[in-house]
Amino acid sequence: MASSGKTLADIKWNTRQRLQYIELMAYYTGIVTRSDIARAFGISDAAATKDLKLYGDLAPDNLVYKHNVFGFIPGISFKELFNELSAEKVLKIIAENTPVTGSPIEKNLIFGVSVEALPLPLRLPSKPILAQIIRALKNHKKLEIVYRSLSERESDERRIIEPHSLANTGLRWHARAYSVDTFDFRDFVLSRITEARVSDEQAESSSMYDDDWVEIVTIHLAPHPGLSGKQRLGLLTDYKASDDLIQIEVKRSLVGYLLQRLSVDTTADHSLNPGAYQLVVANRDEIEPFAGWAFL
Repeated sequence: MASSGKTLADIKWNTRQRLQYIELMAYYTGIVTRSDIARAFGISDAAATKDLKLYGDLAPDNLVYKHNVFGFIPGISFKELFNELSAEKVLKIIAENTPVTGSPIEKNLIFGVSVEALPLPLRLPSKPILAQIIRALKNHKKLEIVYRSLSERESDERRIIEPHSLANTGLRWHARAYSVDTFDFRDFVLSRITEARVSDEQAESSSMYDDDWVEIVTIHLAPHPGLSGKQRLGLLTDYKASDDLIQIEVKRSLVGYLLQRLSVDTTADHSLNPGAYQLVVANRDEIEPFAGWAFL
């Protein structure tokens, strides 16, 4: 790709960050404006315009200016130059609400502390599908999908949904959306969406109509009765509990996922192995209506 006197090696890291942001915004949301860049990095509109010009010089075929939206959209031959635009990388950036990731210092232990995470299987959609989902979210559009449900419903049936948010359960990502077919809000696991296309139609719903997303409940967790007194005390200390209860506020729609993530024994008689399921729900009657599928 052509450049005006500058090569990729000449670009300083702070400028490269802004070019990465331009690339990510254009591809995943479908549009990037100078106001987006100025707001994300706290720079002037003039400086943001300069960054857009530099990006255009380095990747002349990637962006196309659209007068009706006062911004740039991805070109037909768009090809990432500054970013690895994989779902794994981009969802991390979105979750952390940071403009970019991948700083050179990430390769070095700047605090001298090594940290490892569990090598959990990635359950993510393809890059083009994620881009369609995010564009629908950002622009409040209907989204046509093919969804591989685990229910008895026909797997390859096309559905129309109106996504309003993304959620990360720690094991998988899903879109919280209104289902036009079933007339309710539900969760759609991103990795089970095999096709996605943003519609020209504006979404008619929003998160404010999704009661289970808006309303917060408090889960009261207690040590499993099968644990010894010493074990119970250690667990309460671990969670910094007060009054012998661990209290967690969570959206009603996320209750079941939280119970799963914390390996809570949700049987009525607390019959699961306390060595593997160390917690039980103390306010079951209050919580179960919001996550009946998670209770045994």
